[in-house]
Amino acid sequence: MLIVGGGLAGTAAAYEGLLAGRTVCLTEITDWIGGQISSQGTSALDERPTQRSQLFYSRGYLELRERIKKFYGKLNPGECWVSKSCFMPKEGHKILMDMLKDAERKGKGHFIWFPSTVVKDLSISKHSNKSTGKQITNVIAIQHHSIEDRFSLNSYPLSQIIQDIYSYKNSTRLSKKIIRFIPKLQNNSIPANWYIIEATETGEIIALSDVPYRLGVDPVSYLEPSSSSKDGNPFCTQGFTYTFAMETISESIVHKIPKFYSQYSPYYSYELERLADFDLIYTYRRIWSPSKGKTRTFNRIKFSIPTAGDISMQNWTWGNDYRPGNSKDNLIYTRTQLKSMNQLNPGKWMGGLRRETLRKGEEHSKGYFYWLVSGTMDSQLKKGVKRINKNTTYLKGLRSPMGTYHGLSKYPYIRESRRILGRKSFTHKNGFSINEIDISRQNYRSKYYQETLSFNIYQQLNKVLAKYNNSSILNEKKVMESSSSSQRSTIYFDSIGIGHYPIDFHPCMNEEIPEKAGNSERNNERQGQGKTFPFQIPLRAILPQEIDNLIIAGKGIATSHIAAAAYRVHSFEWSSGAAAGTIADFAINEKILPYQLITSPSFQSLKLQKLQRKLTDNKNPIKFPHTSIFNNNWNHWQ
Repeated sequence: MLIVGGGLAGTAAAYEGLLAGRTVCLTEITDWIGGQISSQGTSALDERPTQRSQLFYSRGYLELRERIKKFYGKLNPGECWVSKSCFMPKEGHKILMDMLKDAERKGKGHFIWFPSTVVKDLSISKHSNKSTGKQITNVIAIQHHSIEDRFSLNSYPLSQIIQDIYSYKNSTRLSKKIIRFIPKLQNNSIPANWYIIEATETGEIIALSDVPYRLGVDPVSYLEPSSSSKDGNPFCTQGFTYTFAMETISESIVHKIPKFYSQYSPYYSYELERLADFDLIYTYRRIWSPSKGKTRTFNRIKFSIPTAGDISMQNWTWGNDYRPGNSKDNLIYTRTQLKSMNQLNPGKWMGGLRRETLRKGEEHSKGYFYWLVSGTMDSQLKKGVKRINKNTTYLKGLRSPMGTYHGLSKYPYIRESRRILGRKSFTHKNGFSINEIDISRQNYRSKYYQETLSFNIYQQLNKVLAKYNNSSILNEKKVMESSSSSQRSTIYFDSIGIGHYPIDFHPCMNEEIPEKAGNSERNNERQGQGKTFPFQIPLRAILPQEIDNLIIAGKGIATSHIAAAAYRVHSFEWSSGAAAGTIADFAINEKILPYQLITSPSFQSLKLQKLQRKLTDNKNPIKFPHTSIFNNNWNHWQ
């Protein structure tokens, strides 16, 4: 297996591949694995209470939680209140690397780790076996090393180095090593010699291979009734965040105002009066606390007050979130933009991200630290709510929690990726997708939907709700009249994983220059936000069209814009990655292509069930307890 992207999904795929005895090559743009919990700095596990209380997770994710607990002596060394586990990003990488090394020994696999490595080119051709479609036959990557004998991505923010790391040529900063990945076994009599697992944060292999995909807001429909756009908007993805860490100290210090601060200061805010307290925000994602302070309550939220030596990681919507949403400032380039820049031509791929937006996101985050400790004006709240806090310092350096000279995370926390369209079928003529109504607990009888949806869309929505609520058993007309929402998530015959998290938005801003004074979030973008039912990951969602040996893990799976806001957190990423690694191993063993499990009736009834048994036998759940079309009692799952 070649796994591109070392986030939680990529790590999970590697973990299962190694336990299965496979040779696993893992590439990662940074020198840390773990993505969200390490290189992106968001080391606070996003979990739901019921799933957590039952510890109903993939085996690798459970092991991760146990190793965190063993490493620190407790699961929550930061005493944060947003999660049951907040810890240091640098330790997240170490713990995961130890897990992979142990999986390699236990499964007798072979792990080859390629840090500081990006994919530059793919070769795609029709397999010589005429019964199959196109396959990726080799991959060219670039591994970079600092000429100054130090890792330059940790010396410079990503915006300053991204063009260099995607260039074949050596530079004054970096020497390059060109790596070509080719499957060792060259056998045209078997369906595929190897599998490539796309697990990057923005869907780089999705873009580079040019399989059908979507980006940003989808058009409003009965499947996506809460969409904020009639026609769709590919430029409006969720905000990204450069996290940073700060420490409580005993002495007061005066911080130097950044030269760019005035540009971004009109944006910063505590957002809501019930959250307008420095200690509350500081302890929200406190990742280290050597001594527990006195308990304090602010608006019914209890936390221990910060004491000297405490370290907090910052990830705040009206803080260091950067939220572009227009064609001149979007972070992730669309297919049209990539074509106009020739990035899809051989040898021209440069990562598919807008460098200027990365730069502004970096400045924006550093400005937020200054606002937290020295700012006095709040953009969203009344005067006098923001006070100065002098006993805090910004942490930077290679030994800092983020492991960078500049103090920002090695890579921004990405909430939304390019998202594939799954395989076409009679019921999914444009390609399979998980949609809002498949998971949401939204009240679709509310005044908003009655007034905003067209008559035809609203009627279609009602019919679907009736179907979800067992209309085949009950009177369809009665169900349509009484149902305001689904009573459970969609149950998939081809489920290969699970997840549970609310639809949680960090919306793009209306106008260009996100930080501009008076700018606001995209209108109605939060309408879809809210509770969900426990949901599944269907096999159809991780298999792209056109290419038979490519598997998608993480945020790039086939979801709508709204559903993606729930399918993005830690345990989901692990579950999807575990499934991807298992499926690659299964397909090699069974000498089949994964898409045949969902398109061939004989495989559906036999091989698919065998795959699902393998996942469950390996303690990787594919459904929640008591999942059934006859069970509509899910309100207790919180």
